[in-house]
Amino acid sequence: MVDYQYAAKTITDELSAALHNIDSKEVDELLRKIQKAEKVFFVGVGRVLLSLEAIAKRLAHLGIKTYIVGQVTEPAITENDLLIVGSGSGETAFPLIIAKKAKQFNATVAHIGADPESSMEKYADTFVRIPVRTQLELPNEIPSVQPMKSLFEQNLLLLGDTIALMIVREQNIEISNLWKHHANLE
Repeated sequence: MVDYQYAAKTITDELSAALHNIDSKEVDELLRKIQKAEKVFFVGVGRVLLSLEAIAKRLAHLGIKTYIVGQVTEPAITENDLLIVGSGSGETAFPLIIAKKAKQFNATVAHIGADPESSMEKYADTFVRIPVRTQLELPNEIPSVQPMKSLFEQNLLLLGDTIALMIVREQNIEISNLWKHHANLE
């Protein structure tokens, strides 16, 4: 039987290695674009979408207008808005189609992924690389023993929480005041 403590340490070591190898300048650029945008839209598929939904919710707690592409109440995207694409490969069809469409409306597009030279490159104004293992075996990839793309999805979620904390600290937001943005029909 595999020891829980060993497995947990393995995962947290992988997370730490990947998070500490994300370029802080890329994150700062994404942060500025989030703060500048009137609305922030998110697109991804599968477990990446689940991480993006959590990020959108966290940013909404900070008073940022966030939307998931395809949700019933999604408004129109404009040149004043930001689309954040989560796609490790940068080759996933649906996010590519949505990024292309967003550019047709002159929106800013940010890609969070593992491959800076993917097909998404032609649409992205900003790129944040999460340097985790891919099928491409790119330089400086953080290896993982976890199944599939777990390390990418986990780092995506933690990157979102890191950006939220950066906003809280930069704007001196009192944490207790954030409850006014929390769902209250629970």
